[in-house]
Amino acid sequence: MWDFKFSVRTDCDAFSLCLLKFSFMVKTMFNKTFFGTELPIIQAPMAGVQDSALTIAVSNAGGLGSLPCAMLRPDALRAELKSIKSQTSKPFNLNFFCHTAPEPDLEREAKWRKILQPYFKEYGLKKSDIPTGSGRIPFNQESADLLAEYKPPVISFHFGLPADSLLAQIKNLGAYVLASATNLEEAKWLEANGTDAIIAQGLEAGGHRGIFLNNDLSTQVATFELLKQIVGISKLPVIAAGGISTANDVAKALSLGASAVQIGTAYLLCTKTKTSQIQRAAIKSKKTRKTVITNIFSGRPARGIENRSIQEIGPINADTPEFPLAAAAISALRTKAEVVGVDDFTPLWCGENISGCSEIPAAELTRLLVTEL
Repeated sequence: MWDFKFSVRTDCDAFSLCLLKFSFMVKTMFNKTFFGTELPIIQAPMAGVQDSALTIAVSNAGGLGSLPCAMLRPDALRAELKSIKSQTSKPFNLNFFCHTAPEPDLEREAKWRKILQPYFKEYGLKKSDIPTGSGRIPFNQESADLLAEYKPPVISFHFGLPADSLLAQIKNLGAYVLASATNLEEAKWLEANGTDAIIAQGLEAGGHRGIFLNNDLSTQVATFELLKQIVGISKLPVIAAGGISTANDVAKALSLGASAVQIGTAYLLCTKTKTSQIQRAAIKSKKTRKTVITNIFSGRPARGIENRSIQEIGPINADTPEFPLAAAAISALRTKAEVVGVDDFTPLWCGENISGCSEIPAAELTRLLVTEL
């Protein structure tokens, strides 16, 4: 239920009391019709800075906790699902990527390593120190089969939707399907292709853009403008994402027609995250006054705090290998630099609005986000 607190004056007439009760009932009914949570808050899945502990904390607080799954191998995903199932009976969300795994391009990789060579020399890295592999796996049959064991209530996708057969398989499990749109055309495509709700990811959002119909970043607009556009044409529930960090932001999004909001950046400093000390320091410093969209850390555009590597080889570099192949070489530099406390090669994913960031329990933040409703 909504955590409303109110008192009734002893001289309150019967009509006023009934009106108050009716208002509370309507709000409660509204929430229970939208993927079963008590609060219209979705914690954004954030790979690298969280595990199931954050998912569980947010779900138990009445929001929809999310678990990023694109970097989890089957055994790791199974362990996280067991942890979630054992610690909450509330709804939760599993998030997957739907990118097409690229074929390695040796020529492009050679260009990329040439760009990074001065940094390899600076940190004493040899060719044998650089890992291979993508690190991020698109949703596939193995993932779908694993989910059949656990029947998660909500599944969300980034970069489009999986193949029709896989989408049908997870819908047969009874899962509610969410997917990200960065513009109106993507929202129309998602509605026509089977999603149950649309996440309107605005320009301000931290992390990877969900863009998937083309690579034109100019098509993405600010969150509230995108929200109004999609609400105006879609029959589906719309979730606002990007630049929403406080209770006032949440109230505004809902007033513009959002059925819920998705929030990531505000959770970065919470006690249930695994945000590194390096990233925590960057968020709390003056650096957060400038975030940029860059492709140098993974091969796909994503918003993060500007650092040395973005300044010197980005923010957008045409020679970056296709997503997610770019990550391997620069991750080796990140590891070396972080050992000495330097964030020069760390993807400091962060949205434009950090005003809600606070070092408090995630459950407390979840409840604070609805205090203006």
